[in-house]
Amino acid sequence: YMLKKERADFILRTLEGKFPNPPIPLSHKNTFQLLVAVLLSAQCTDQRVNKVTPGLFSKAKNSKEMTNLSTGEILNSIRSCGLAPKKSEAIKKLSQILVEEFDGAVPESFEHLERLPGVGHKTASVVMSQGFGHPAFPVDTHIHRLAQRWGLTKVGSTVQRTEKDLKSLFPKSKWNNLHLQIIFYGRSDCTAKGCDGTKCQICRTCYPNRKKPVK
Repeated sequence: YMLKKERADFILRTLEGKFPNPPIPLSHKNTFQLLVAVLLSAQCTDQRVNKVTPGLFSKAKNSKEMTNLSTGEILNSIRSCGLAPKKSEAIKKLSQILVEEFDGAVPESFEHLERLPGVGHKTASVVMSQGFGHPAFPVDTHIHRLAQRWGLTKVGSTVQRTEKDLKSLFPKSKWNNLHLQIIFYGRSDCTAKGCDGTKCQICRTCYPNRKKPVK
């Protein structure tokens, strides 16, 4: 039986071996585009976001240009993303705030980011880690599910609790890569349907006696 810390160390070694330099899955050319792409990725796949953003960013590559588009024009570019009407309003509003309050730049702080329309703690964490290189541990639904499946947090815990538990288990210097490595591993090996907690290398090694699927 592996202790939680041993499981965490094994998971880190496995993921670093499999995904040594995980790429940022959302295509972008600047921090503003990353912010918009992350906002769009809520309830929408990264592949889908990467399909719609080139069209949107060809019309507006930064916040100043985005304020010149109407909400309807933004909506037309992102229509195939989930919650598109709400997201188009948020993109328009946050662009106006960036221009009025931050000279068009994306602010480099959790506090300012989380006050922007459509930007929650997870989105702010992604921008802080992938856009500015600050240590953060964004927890999306995949990471939340895998952390429970791998016994790194309690089953049924909140996203906030999972974030806290993961931050306490792994070194700060690893957080930014690790959040991406877990997402990639969840897509390739420990998928929602493909591995129920009994099939992939991490699940089998951490829980060799597990006979029943994890809920």
